Amino acid sequence: MVKKKTFESSMQELEEIVKELESGHLSLEEAVKKFETGMNCSKFCLDKLDQTEKKITILMADTHGEITQQPFDKDS
Repeated sequence: MVKKKTFESSMQELEEIVKELESGHLSLEEAVKKFETGMNCSKFCLDKLDQTEKKITILMADTHGEITQQPFDKDS
């Protein structure tokens, strides 16, 4: 059974990869493979965050209860 990839599982995998790379116990070939996997996890997470930001932007409602597109304020 294939486990569905989620933002949380990808972040956890990325954290584990960083620990392994920082340990210094990997061969060059293993480190390159881990780095590549980490980059793929990072891209997946960034894509999920981008999709979520777009969804929030679309779902924000104005004062009249109508759904309008508004820019996402990252500082809020």
